[in-house]
Amino acid sequence: MTTPVLAFTLVFAGLFGLVIGSFLNVVAYRVPAGIPLTRESRCPNCDATVKPWQNIPVVSWFALRGKCSDCGQRISAQYPAIELATGIAFVAVAWWMLDTTGPSSRFARSGTSLTQPAVWLVLVAFLYLAAISIVLTLIDLDVHRLPNSIVLPSYIVAIVLLGAASLVTADGDALIRAGVGMVVMYLFYALLRFIRPGGMGGGDVKLAGVLGLYLGWLGWASLIVGAFAAFLLGGIFGIALLVSRRASRRTAIPFGPWMLAGAWVGIFAGPALGAWYLGLLHG
Repeated sequence: MTTPVLAFTLVFAGLFGLVIGSFLNVVAYRVPAGIPLTRESRCPNCDATVKPWQNIPVVSWFALRGKCSDCGQRISAQYPAIELATGIAFVAVAWWMLDTTGPSSRFARSGTSLTQPAVWLVLVAFLYLAAISIVLTLIDLDVHRLPNSIVLPSYIVAIVLLGAASLVTADGDALIRAGVGMVVMYLFYALLRFIRPGGMGGGDVKLAGVLGLYLGWLGWASLIVGAFAAFLLGGIFGIALLVSRRASRRTAIPFGPWMLAGAWVGIFAGPALGAWYLGLLHG
């Protein structure tokens, strides 16, 4: 891929991410509260309608100096922060996808081409995963829930997009791995919930299947590293809270964010970490 085309793709991904990030702020607030996503945006303090120019990602918040133009109530800095984070995440996913060592490398020996349908299918699939990772993290940290309205449709999105990419490229092995990853991770988390009902929620179990599908599609190394990293990161965070006395052994800590963080470790670094570990065993 030529440098200008790559640069244009990354810039577009970043701008698109800013727009999606603005929507994720709405989803994170409205879904747990049961507010329809189709309702027009309003100030939560004075109920004034938010004008279109006030909805420009990041720019509007700074233009308004972080305040409602009608009542002057402060607007949380979380809004531009999530928009920026989503933009950066989309750029990172696009870069990883189009890099010669990324998943697109399996589609063409001579390099990555944006004209290949499989590249777009997989890119959209992982951009979608990035988006729900951000919004589910926000919701789980806030209300300790992983809503079915977000998690369950993710199965359909992943199966359709990744399945279509595998069919286009005749990569049946990826489909098998995806199916195995989905089932194994779902059953493993279900077993953990059965053994200790209070330690694992039903949303965690359902999310595990989605993450297993994505990780399995990428490869066995990504699946193993992604699954293990969730418990490693979550464990380190839990120990840090105990040591700092900010939590006790009975404190409920949402695990969804660590499942998602671990999955992205598996996505970005799974093959490299897997090769490193095998090197240690044979060294």
